[in-house]
Amino acid sequence: MATILIIDDNETIREGLAHTVRKMGHRALVAATGDDGVAQLKAAGEVDFVITDLRMEGLDGVGVLRRVTELDPSLPTMIITAFGTVETAVEAMKLGAFDFLTKPFAPEVVRKSNAPSLPTMIITAFGTVETAVEAMKLGAFDFLTKPFAPEVVRLKVERALELAAARRARRRLEAQNEYLRGEVEQRYQFAELIGGSEKMRRVFRTVERVAPTDSSVFIAGESGTGKELVARAVHNLSKRATGPFIKVNCGALTETLLESELFGHERGAFTGAIKTKLGRFELADGGTLFLDEIGDVPLSMQVKLLRVLQEQEFERVGGEQTVKVDVRVVSATHKNLEAEVAAGRFRQDFYYRLHVVPLELPPLRERRDDIPILVHHFIAKLGPRTNPNVRAIADDALGRLMAYAWPGNVRELENVIEQALVFADGPTIGVGSLPGFLQGGDGDERLEVPHEMSLPEILEDLERQLILKAFRKANGVKTETARLLGIKTSALYYKLDKYGIS
Repeated sequence: MATILIIDDNETIREGLAHTVRKMGHRALVAATGDDGVAQLKAAGEVDFVITDLRMEGLDGVGVLRRVTELDPSLPTMIITAFGTVETAVEAMKLGAFDFLTKPFAPEVVRKSNAPSLPTMIITAFGTVETAVEAMKLGAFDFLTKPFAPEVVRLKVERALELAAARRARRRLEAQNEYLRGEVEQRYQFAELIGGSEKMRRVFRTVERVAPTDSSVFIAGESGTGKELVARAVHNLSKRATGPFIKVNCGALTETLLESELFGHERGAFTGAIKTKLGRFELADGGTLFLDEIGDVPLSMQVKLLRVLQEQEFERVGGEQTVKVDVRVVSATHKNLEAEVAAGRFRQDFYYRLHVVPLELPPLRERRDDIPILVHHFIAKLGPRTNPNVRAIADDALGRLMAYAWPGNVRELENVIEQALVFADGPTIGVGSLPGFLQGGDGDERLEVPHEMSLPEILEDLERQLILKAFRKANGVKTETARLLGIKTSALYYKLDKYGIS
């Protein structure tokens, strides 16, 4: 069902057109003045077609056309008038009109034809050959005479809606391309998931099993374990592989920004909304949406997301038009969602909607056999652009890596190898090329693992020790500390405050 706005100061014409539109199964909005029509256009959010009279008190049809073009250049607009002139036609055509109807016209002369991307039609009672020639030069492709029959209106409405649909599809494609251009270039092969341990083989088997389905996948795992790589693998092995893969970090945005990012917004929805923006759900239509750090989503947003997952529809911020999508959702978090549900911070119904196929990624310390494989993978991946001379790693250096707890998991290991490549002098990474906390002397102090503590408590204590060592190594310089740890400075500030390190 489309929404069509009809603006005409003649009640008979206005209501007659509205009646025809409603019989076609569409929603009709009516306005008796140009100003009221523009106000309704702004309030309605999504309008598919505008039909407006030319001669009206106050804002006339050409003025309405100008305002429509400012608000949404892709919106089809048809102008109705009994006072057409060549001058009016020229002005309207400059604003995007492509069609003229002269009065009276008969249904049998209506023909479909190709048209420019912005469909605008003018109806006039003064059609002449000269006017037709001039209008055709400016882009018009058809002339009809009045009075017009309902079937002609229906035909023109159908044609305008076809063009509007094509224009929306083009706009969505452009938005997707813009999003993808902003993505960091990366490979999407399943082989990017590295590991030969039994725990990783179980992950691979689960991915291969679930990928061909449309079921929601929930990926649990600590930060740095490769949750996004798993999400991409699910997408690339699915029937949606030719569609878009769109991601959003739910923990990096405020609630207001997250809503706009996910659902998009209409022009004027809030300060700074200078144009309509498509949200990530629309960009992911026909593909996969990866909701990273879903555990950080506020309760109020969980309700809205639950509805989208159930109904596959939503409204943009500031809009009333329902947008339907076909999206597969893959979500991930480092949090324990069951504990979050028990604490009342995560909705149980939302949890079950996401948790259809759970997939848990093991931390690196639980699959140490994969460390040599990962190290050689990162040397091959990073070496050509960082230090092409390096081909291998010394046994004693690899031993240091095998003994380390890796609180930052695979992401931290990659960061360490990149640093080691920078400082390596020969073809092999030695202990001296590793970051300070992995070298001898002070950096070789054994991490103390307290006894009679739960695993989360042990991990927190190890993290505190590692941060403290890096902080001392960097002489209290926070940016250097963050670099040594391979984390963002903002994350370091949070952890320093958490553990009372100053």
